[in-house]
Amino acid sequence: MNTIIAQYDNDHRDADLMRRAAQILREGGLVAFPTETVYGLGGDALNPEASARIYAAKGRPSDNPLIVHIADMEALKVLAREIPEKAYRLADHFWPGPLTMILKKTEIVPVQTTGGLDTVAIRMPSHPTAYELIRTSGLYLAAPSANTSGRPSPTEAEHVRQDLDGRIDMIIDSGRVDIGLESTIVDLSGDEPMILRPGYITKAMLEEVIGPVKIDPGLLSGSEDPHMRPKAPGMKYRHYAPKGSLSIVEGKRDAVAETINRLTKEHEEAGHRTAVIASEENQDLYTCERVIDIGSRDHEESIAANLYEVLRQMDEDQIDYIYSESFAGAGLGAAIMNRLLKAAGHKVIRV
Repeated sequence: MNTIIAQYDNDHRDADLMRRAAQILREGGLVAFPTETVYGLGGDALNPEASARIYAAKGRPSDNPLIVHIADMEALKVLAREIPEKAYRLADHFWPGPLTMILKKTEIVPVQTTGGLDTVAIRMPSHPTAYELIRTSGLYLAAPSANTSGRPSPTEAEHVRQDLDGRIDMIIDSGRVDIGLESTIVDLSGDEPMILRPGYITKAMLEEVIGPVKIDPGLLSGSEDPHMRPKAPGMKYRHYAPKGSLSIVEGKRDAVAETINRLTKEHEEAGHRTAVIASEENQDLYTCERVIDIGSRDHEESIAANLYEVLRQMDEDQIDYIYSESFAGAGLGAAIMNRLLKAAGHKVIRV
């Protein structure tokens, strides 16, 4: 398959290109496009064959649900039933934006899109290209991250090309995305709202709108049941992983630096390529030849935006052993650590 790669941004708004992309989707094809979080791999959410193509292109397990992207509130009523009042309040407050809600699905949504579940994950992206594509196609778009399953998610079109060139019909290039981490997922299909995946919309932000919200207890523990059927993307399988061995070192600042310096020195003396992922504030503490400044602890948004690009850079540099500081925090830190822990296979060194 010859994958079309086309630029579409404020300086290149080609209506014919958008119509062509929409036609590909209506014919059951796949189009990668930007959202405000990461690039998504879009297909017709109501077409079981399109969903099957998404799973095949990504090499993604078919029990891993796909998020359905919409462009207006009327779509919510078409896709979901028993919509609680809290869902409307969250939509009014956070849509369009990086929030996904899990609700009981209507019969129109095929189980091939929901991973066999009777619930559906829905969000309304705020990126203008995503909005135009959904509107022009006249479809609801199932769109997981546009990467090979398990790899770091794509924050620019080049990342999509590296993973999916020749596997999908088109990549719409609108430059680098803003947030860089996937949407927050909150389950509203049960008695109490529960966060299944942390993201830019934090627990505190949700609770300001709807009151108490629980957090899935397995989110940061690493205790994942291999027999469970995941209710949201990323709950069961290893994600975001570089090819090299990634470990997170947690503890007091000086002890973390001392431990990382010792470990990287041992690996380098054994002939291995090593790297350290450090905050802007701490990067000078490390003696490793390859120290990556991921962003400032005072601006967690910079760390989130850079995370996947840094993990992909580790592969380009053919790094064998990677050590990262911990970035745990009450706000966006929860989402950053969720992705880092999955990328590391929950390998944490506490000092």
